[in-house]
Amino acid sequence: MIVSMLQVIIEVPESSSLKDKRRVVKSVKDRLVSKYRVSCAETDLQESLRFAQLGAALVSNSAEFGEEVMRKALATIEGELSLRLHDSGIHSERFD
Repeated sequence: MIVSMLQVIIEVPESSSLKDKRRVVKSVKDRLVSKYRVSCAETDLQESLRFAQLGAALVSNSAEFGEEVMRKALATIEGELSLRLHDSGIHSERFD
Protein backbone atom coordinates (compact mmCIF):
# COMPACT_ATOMS: atom_id res chain seq x y z
CA MET A 1 0.00 0.00 0.00
CA ILE A 2 1.33 3.43 -0.99
CA VAL A 3 0.17 6.64 0.68
CA SER A 4 0.85 9.78 -1.34
CA MET A 5 0.67 13.08 0.48
CA LEU A 6 0.50 16.76 -0.36
CA GLN A 7 1.16 19.54 2.12
CA VAL A 8 0.68 23.22 1.24
CA ILE A 9 0.71 26.55 3.02
CA ILE A 10 -1.57 29.04 1.34
CA GLU A 11 -2.36 32.69 1.92
CA VAL A 12 -5.86 34.10 1.53
CA PRO A 13 -4.92 37.76 1.05
CA GLU A 14 -8.43 39.25 0.90
CA SER A 15 -9.51 37.53 4.13
CA SER A 16 -10.59 40.02 6.78
CA SER A 17 -11.90 37.46 9.30
CA LEU A 18 -11.54 33.81 10.22
CA LYS A 19 -14.98 33.25 8.73
CA ASP A 20 -13.79 34.60 5.35
CA LYS A 21 -10.67 32.43 5.44
CA ARG A 22 -12.56 29.29 6.45
CA ARG A 23 -15.05 29.79 3.62
CA VAL A 24 -12.23 29.88 1.06
CA VAL A 25 -10.35 26.98 2.66
CA LYS A 26 -13.50 24.85 2.76
CA SER A 27 -14.10 25.58 -0.91
CA VAL A 28 -10.56 24.45 -1.80
CA LYS A 29 -10.85 21.29 0.30
CA ASP A 30 -14.25 20.41 -1.18
CA ARG A 31 -12.93 20.91 -4.72
CA LEU A 32 -9.93 18.63 -4.12
CA VAL A 33 -12.07 15.93 -2.53
CA SER A 34 -14.68 15.93 -5.30
CA LYS A 35 -12.27 16.28 -8.25
CA TYR A 36 -9.38 14.04 -7.14
CA ARG A 37 -11.00 11.77 -4.54
CA VAL A 38 -8.37 12.57 -1.91
CA SER A 39 -8.74 13.03 1.82
CA CYS A 40 -8.10 16.65 2.73
CA ALA A 41 -7.90 18.66 5.96
CA GLU A 42 -6.71 21.98 7.32
CA THR A 43 -3.81 20.74 9.43
CA ASP A 44 -2.37 23.92 10.99
CA LEU A 45 -2.65 27.71 11.21
CA GLN A 46 -6.39 27.51 11.97
CA GLU A 47 -6.32 30.73 13.99
CA SER A 48 -4.36 32.74 11.43
CA LEU A 49 -6.47 35.31 9.58
CA ARG A 50 -4.61 34.93 6.26
CA PHE A 51 -2.70 31.63 6.23
CA ALA A 52 -3.74 27.98 6.21
CA GLN A 53 -1.86 24.71 6.05
CA LEU A 54 -3.65 21.97 4.13
CA GLY A 55 -2.83 18.30 3.85
CA ALA A 56 -4.18 15.83 1.30
CA ALA A 57 -3.63 12.08 1.07
CA LEU A 58 -4.40 9.28 -1.36
CA VAL A 59 -3.97 5.52 -0.92
CA SER A 60 -3.07 3.55 -4.04
CA ASN A 61 -0.80 0.77 -5.26
CA SER A 62 1.54 3.09 -7.19
CA ALA A 63 3.70 5.97 -5.99
CA GLU A 64 3.80 7.36 -9.53
CA PHE A 65 0.01 7.45 -9.78
CA GLY A 66 -0.42 8.98 -6.32
CA GLU A 67 2.18 11.66 -6.91
CA GLU A 68 0.64 12.53 -10.29
CA VAL A 69 -2.74 13.01 -8.62
CA MET A 70 -1.09 15.22 -5.99
CA ARG A 71 0.64 17.30 -8.70
CA LYS A 72 -2.73 17.84 -10.37
CA ALA A 73 -4.27 18.80 -7.03
CA LEU A 74 -1.42 21.26 -6.44
CA ALA A 75 -1.99 22.76 -9.90
CA THR A 76 -5.67 23.24 -8.99
CA ILE A 77 -4.68 25.09 -5.82
CA GLU A 78 -2.13 27.21 -7.74
CA GLY A 79 -4.83 28.11 -10.28
CA GLU A 80 -7.14 29.46 -7.58
CA LEU A 81 -6.98 33.24 -8.14
CA SER A 82 -7.89 34.18 -4.58
CA LEU A 83 -4.91 32.28 -3.08
CA ARG A 84 -1.14 32.61 -2.90
CA LEU A 85 0.93 29.47 -2.51
CA HIS A 86 3.77 29.86 0.01
CA ASP A 87 5.09 26.32 0.40
CA SER A 88 4.30 22.85 -0.91
CA GLY A 89 5.58 19.32 -0.73
CA ILE A 90 4.60 16.00 -2.28
CA HIS A 91 5.86 12.58 -1.27
CA SER A 92 4.82 8.95 -1.09
CA GLU A 93 5.45 6.32 1.52
CA ARG A 94 5.07 2.54 1.33
CA PHE A 95 3.31 0.67 4.12
CA ASP A 96 3.48 -3.12 4.20
